[in-house]
Amino acid sequence: MKGSIGESKDFPYDVIVCGAGHAGCEAALASARMGSKVLILTGNLDTIAQMSCNPAIGGQAKGQIVREIDALGGEMGLNADAAAIQYRLLNTSKGPAVQAPRAQCDKKAYQLRMKHIIELSENISMFQALVDGLVLEKGKCTGVKTTMGICFYGKSTIVTTGTFLQALMHIGNQKSEGGRLGDHVAKGLSADFKSCGIELSRFKTGTPPRLLGSSIDFGSLEEQKGDKEPTKFAFYDTRPDEETFHVERKARWFHVERKPFMPSQVSCFTTNTTNEVHELIRKNLDQSPLYQGDIKGTGPRYCPSIEDKVVKFENKDSHKLHLEPEGLDTDEWYINGLSTSLPFEIQCKILKEIPGLENAKIIRPAYAVEYDYAQATQLQNSLESNKVENLFFAGQINGTSGYEEAAAQGLVAGINASNKSIGVPPITFGREEGYIGVLIDDLVTKGTTEPYRMFTSRAEYRLLFNHASSELRYLDTLRKTPLVSAKRLSMIEEKNAEIEKWIKKAKKEKVENNDTFADLIRKGRGVDQHFPEFNCLKASVREEILYRIKYEGYLLREFRNIEKMKDSEKILIPDNFDFLAVKGLRKESSEKLDHIKPQTVAQASRVSGVNPADISVLMVFLGRK
Repeated sequence: MKGSIGESKDFPYDVIVCGAGHAGCEAALASARMGSKVLILTGNLDTIAQMSCNPAIGGQAKGQIVREIDALGGEMGLNADAAAIQYRLLNTSKGPAVQAPRAQCDKKAYQLRMKHIIELSENISMFQALVDGLVLEKGKCTGVKTTMGICFYGKSTIVTTGTFLQALMHIGNQKSEGGRLGDHVAKGLSADFKSCGIELSRFKTGTPPRLLGSSIDFGSLEEQKGDKEPTKFAFYDTRPDEETFHVERKARWFHVERKPFMPSQVSCFTTNTTNEVHELIRKNLDQSPLYQGDIKGTGPRYCPSIEDKVVKFENKDSHKLHLEPEGLDTDEWYINGLSTSLPFEIQCKILKEIPGLENAKIIRPAYAVEYDYAQATQLQNSLESNKVENLFFAGQINGTSGYEEAAAQGLVAGINASNKSIGVPPITFGREEGYIGVLIDDLVTKGTTEPYRMFTSRAEYRLLFNHASSELRYLDTLRKTPLVSAKRLSMIEEKNAEIEKWIKKAKKEKVENNDTFADLIRKGRGVDQHFPEFNCLKASVREEILYRIKYEGYLLREFRNIEKMKDSEKILIPDNFDFLAVKGLRKESSEKLDHIKPQTVAQASRVSGVNPADISVLMVFLGRK
C-alpha cells in the first residue's frame, strides 16, 4: 500500500528514488514489483519520463536492450509500443543477431502514460521536490534532504539525476543553470558525494533545434516510411491480456482500441547539410563554447555536435539529417544530427542553407549541457556504491548516454536496492547473458572517458543475443526473482519447452533422402513442404527454432567460449583484498585493481591496463592465500 509522504525516520521507505527520468521510472517500478515500499522524488512531476532528446526508443543494440528490459518485467517496451507512431527494424540485410527494433514515439503520450503507470502503482508514492543532499549515518545512506527542508528516510536510495547535477546550459556565449531547457538544476548533491569520497567529473551533451512543421518544405526532403509489419518491443506472446493493457484498463482516459496498436504510421524525412553550411560553421567556430573552451566536459563520440562533425570530418561534403515528428498532436519536429551550441542567430542562418529547411522556424533552440557524473568504477556490479552503503547509482550519472542504457541500469538498481532493503543478496548479470550484463560490466570494470553508448560490437557473445530470445536467456533469473507474474513465467516456460521440443524433433526425424528437417533448414530449402504443424506455430517460436538450427555451429562456439570464461569467474577475490600488497604486480595494475575492486579474476582481467602477466601473478598470489 502507498505510504504517506514524509514518513519518519522510524518508519522509512524501503527504497527512495531520486529522479524520474527513464532510469528513475524503471528503478521505482522494479522495486515496487519486488514488493518494496517506494518513494520517487522529482523536481517536476510534469516531466516524468520525458524524452529530452530525440523522440525515439530502440536502435542498434538499444532495441535489444529494450527487449531485455521487457523480458525482466520492465515497462519501457510496453510504453514505447503504446506511444509508437512509426516502427523500423534496423540492419535487416544482416543476420538476426544484430537486427534491432526502433520506434518513433509520441513523446507526450510516452511521458503521460509512464507517469500514470507510476501513479497507479500501489507500492509507489510520488512527490515533487529537489533532492539536495544525503542523510548519512556511520557510512550508510539512510535518507535524503530536499530544498524544501524536508527529509525522507529509506533503507536504500537510488540516485538517477541524469544531466541535472551541477548542470550548465550553453547557447553561444549565453550560460544558464539547468539540465534541460525550462527545468531546474540539482546543486547540493555534488558536494555531499565529494565529501563521501565519490569522485565526480564533467560530461557534455547537446540537443538540436526543434522546428515548426508547417514551415518545412517536405516536398524537398526524402521520405522515410515505417515497416509494413512492425517489430514491437514487448513480448505479447508470453504476456496475459490483462498485463498487456494493465494501465489502459485502469485509466480513465486511455483507450485500448487505439493503442498500443496504431492503425497507421507517420513518416520521417531526411535531408543533408551542404558546403555552405560547413563554411558558415567554420567561420563562426569562435562563437562556439565548445571551441572557445567554455565547455570543459567531454562530449559523446557517437553523437557529436555539427561543429565537431565539420571540424573532424573536414573532407565530407555533407552530413545526413533526420527529421522526426515529436508526436501526433503537435507540429514540432526534431532534427536528428544537428546538435549544436552555436548562437541562436547562427542556428537560423544554418537552416537557410539546408534543402527543405530554408524557411523553417525554430521554436526551441539547440543548446549544450554540461553536468557532473560519477565514474561507475566506484560501483559494485549491483550498482551499489563502494564508498557509501545502501546508495545506488543508475543512468547518466554513471556516464552513459541514451534512454535505453539508463532504463536498463534503473531496472538493475531497482531490483538490488529492494533486495538490499531486506538483506537479500544482489542479482547481477553477466556478459554472457545479454546487453544489460555487457553494459554494467563495461561501466563498473572499465569505466568510461566519454558518454557511453551501447553497440553490438561491445558484446563478444552477440550471436546469442538476438532480440527475440531475451525472455529465454533470462529464464533462470525470472525463476529466482519475482520480476514477472507467475502466469507470465508459466507462458515463458511453455514457449521454451516448445522450442526445445521442436529442435530435438528437427534434428532427429529424416524427411527427405537422408536429410533431417534440421538439415533442410540449414540448406534453406524444403522447409514449408514438411511438418505442416511447424508452420502453424507462433511466429516467435518458429523464428527462434530456425535461428538456433541455422546458426547452431556458431552458437556452440560461443557457448564453449562462455564456459572458458566461467572458469575464471569461479575464482573469487575476497572482500577487502589488498591489491597493493601483491608482490610482482605492476604498480599501474595494482592501483587500478585497488580502485575498481573486482570480485573475480575474470573481472580483473577486463580492467583497462591489466595484462595477462598481471593476472598470472594475481592467481599465484590467490593460490598461496
